[in-house]
Amino acid sequence: MNVLNMVLELSKVRIASLATATALTGYVLGAGTIDAGAIAPIAGVFLLACGASALNQYQERDIDGLMPRTMNRPLPTGRMTAPQVLLVSVLLLALGCLCLSGNQSALSLGIVTVVWYNVIYTTLKRFSPFAAIPGGVVGSLPPIIGFVAAGGSMYDVRILAVGFFFFVWQVPHFWLLLMRIGEQYERAGLPTLTAILSRRQLARVTYVWMLATAAACLMLPMFSVANVPWMFAAFVVASVWLVWHATVMMRSDGEKLAFHQINIYALAVIVVLSASGFRG
Repeated sequence: MNVLNMVLELSKVRIASLATATALTGYVLGAGTIDAGAIAPIAGVFLLACGASALNQYQERDIDGLMPRTMNRPLPTGRMTAPQVLLVSVLLLALGCLCLSGNQSALSLGIVTVVWYNVIYTTLKRFSPFAAIPGGVVGSLPPIIGFVAAGGSMYDVRILAVGFFFFVWQVPHFWLLLMRIGEQYERAGLPTLTAILSRRQLARVTYVWMLATAAACLMLPMFSVANVPWMFAAFVVASVWLVWHATVMMRSDGEKLAFHQINIYALAVIVVLSASGFRG
């Protein structure tokens, strides 16, 4: 049981589950239903997300031990060795690729996602305080993987619009977290916006990105996504709710609440998008 618990810690299951949910949304949008064909690609996305998270902890083992948020992970505490963590990550990634191997395009996108996260984003974090912006690409790819696995084209404007929404959403999602723990990143020697911007300035930048997230959602019906009146109404209600909480954050130190609200908002959009994908 202890081994399983450590693997789950390495896998960051909650984050992997969100990526899996967006992949499932993409599959429903592409297939118009949920069927047995969804099992392998969705499992593949989940395993790749878990493997990428485990590999990230191997890559950042020197940093994790310096931050209270991460110092209790398996590697900093010595509960697992670096070779063990690397082995777990490779196995998870291999299983994920195996699950996606039935669709070459989905497999290729899955590999691109892992490379983008573990090579490009993880490297940029050590050099740029703006790494979250290119890092947002990681959030945009799982729904496209699901869509392609269902037989859709990765160039379909509908799924590109959905991917763009999750790209925009991921940036304020990270910066809201950064507003809470930025000093930990600074302590670990990572470049961070909290070191070059005042708290008020960072709140303003994050506020603009939250507004952009709402705008990206409201634009989805323009690309034939959720273009049913009640679904658009749901987007409007959810977006007004998000903008309200973003405004409250600007007027007070409410970044902790806003962090939870923007995650709830993403889940609401996932539900509506999934409902819009069913064709019978």
